[in-house]
Amino acid sequence: MPRLTLDDLYHIAQPGDPHLRPDGSAVAYTVTTAVEDSDENRTEIWLAAPGDEPRRLTGGPRDSSPRWSPDGRTLAFLRPVDGKPQIHLLPMDGGDARPITSAELGAGAPVWSPDGTRLAYSGPYGTLDPNAPVVADRLDYKADGAGLLRDLRTHLFVVDADGEETRQLTDGDFHAGGPSWSPDGERIAFTTSMADDRDLTPEGGVYVVDAAGGEPKRLTGTDVIALAVWWVGERLVAAGFAGGPTGHTRLFTVADEGTTELETGLDRNVMVGAPGYPGSVPQAFGDDLLFCARDRGLTHGYRLSGGTPAVKIVGDDASVSGMSAAAGRIAYVAATPYSAGDVYLATGEGPALRLTDHAVPAVELYTPRARVFTAPDGTEVEAFVLRDETIEGPQPLLLDVHGGPHNAWAPVFDGVHLYHQILAARGWTILTVNPRASDGYGEAFYTAALGAWGVADAQDFLQAIDDLVAEGVADPERLAVTGYSYGGYMSCWLPTVTDRFKAAIPGGAVADLTSMSGTSDAGVYLKEFECGGDVEPQSPLVRVSQVNTPTLILHGEADDRCPVGQAEQWFAALRERGVPVRLVRYPGGSHLFILNGRPSHRRDYNERIVQWLEQWVTGSPS
Repeated sequence: MPRLTLDDLYHIAQPGDPHLRPDGSAVAYTVTTAVEDSDENRTEIWLAAPGDEPRRLTGGPRDSSPRWSPDGRTLAFLRPVDGKPQIHLLPMDGGDARPITSAELGAGAPVWSPDGTRLAYSGPYGTLDPNAPVVADRLDYKADGAGLLRDLRTHLFVVDADGEETRQLTDGDFHAGGPSWSPDGERIAFTTSMADDRDLTPEGGVYVVDAAGGEPKRLTGTDVIALAVWWVGERLVAAGFAGGPTGHTRLFTVADEGTTELETGLDRNVMVGAPGYPGSVPQAFGDDLLFCARDRGLTHGYRLSGGTPAVKIVGDDASVSGMSAAAGRIAYVAATPYSAGDVYLATGEGPALRLTDHAVPAVELYTPRARVFTAPDGTEVEAFVLRDETIEGPQPLLLDVHGGPHNAWAPVFDGVHLYHQILAARGWTILTVNPRASDGYGEAFYTAALGAWGVADAQDFLQAIDDLVAEGVADPERLAVTGYSYGGYMSCWLPTVTDRFKAAIPGGAVADLTSMSGTSDAGVYLKEFECGGDVEPQSPLVRVSQVNTPTLILHGEADDRCPVGQAEQWFAALRERGVPVRLVRYPGGSHLFILNGRPSHRRDYNERIVQWLEQWVTGSPS
């Protein structure tokens, strides 16, 4: 069986956003594929059920957010109309989908009312004139993926299921988070911050507003920073931080009389789901609470019963990236070492039933092996080694550093970093380390690099490499480093402290934390909370005189998280010193372009990494 090639980017089907029919009989979910001819990512809605072949419900190309009506007879979803996403309803007994919104700037994911007569959504509201001057009084005037916000704000709306009337529920200078209906359908809960200085001091509260309109009422105080909220049965459950915006995300119950943390019995981070951060929203499972948390790189589903620690019931050796419960069943999407994701159906006891087969077709994959290395200070650090184990003797080694820094590598198939498989087939060893600050190893580990970027975690990487060299796995003369976002930062930082790397490839680079704290959409959080206020000693740019490593810099032009100026600064600094360096900029690419950008850009990103490594490390350009 052949090995994976870069052309397989167009053969990988990525399922997501599963939603179980209320009677538990079928799962609606999305399937996203990269289309070479049109250079776009195509998303369709599919249906899977036990005993039946999965079938396509909608033809795309950008259909998303499938949501069942309470009676299971209608599926709501988003589909663009004139380029703006609008809520459509698809009758499951036959007939075509029809739009029920015509929002000028588009609608967000639909949320059905308990009686099925209305749908709530959050969506952009304001005027959009791309030629008007941009006036800012706060630092939150832009956001990665959206760009300059001008006077646009996200607010809540309710539309009748027949599409006859749409009502705006919130208004003002704030962004309303996703809506959640109360069980009686009378109120809608959401999160937001209305504080004047919310751009300087992270803050967020849980609010409720009458479904018919009115003034929102805040339910939480300043002791909790609420990120999102959901009615789970009769309980109002929020995810957020206790105190400051660092450490694990936790769950809280919210009521008129106060906010109480839900004790899960886990020293693990709650994962509610975001691009690159797999997880799922909390939901009811009978009388219990179902939620996701990450353990040693893998996101699992946990069941929390009153008074007892949470128990893992979904995931095993897979990583969960979406979950839905109904009628005593749990539908979820999970990635494995052989698939970027498949849809499963479980009851919470016994093995789950796989409903789909989205494995990469007709390709034999290398699978990562877990290792534990011990840093010089005695800290144990988990890592994964991917290589062709039939090859004997030392191999060239690529250290790949994950982003975040509070993310984590998982031992599952990675449909984003295809160069891992390509290089393994060419005799390379790929080392992915979960260093201090990684998620899934407890809160003390999670916060261990606060105020010490590059300083606290560098030895976690270097010791792992030393051990593999000592074992005869890695060739000390053929080492390279790459990474994206925080990994891009470390790909700039590590060459300032060691000359062992023959090539460095920072993606979404961070070179100067001083300038980044004033230009990133997360600049204040980065400076004050991640870096402890004193950013200069943690900036690679102040140590650039130590760098001699040939460097390839890959960066999205429209990145507002790690602005492209970071790449420009590192490029200029290395070029002025005579270090071999190349800068590649991807037009229109946001910070997440390597996940969801143009397929041609994603393919190019992977291909350039392989070419640079073969040019500067192995001397065998393809």
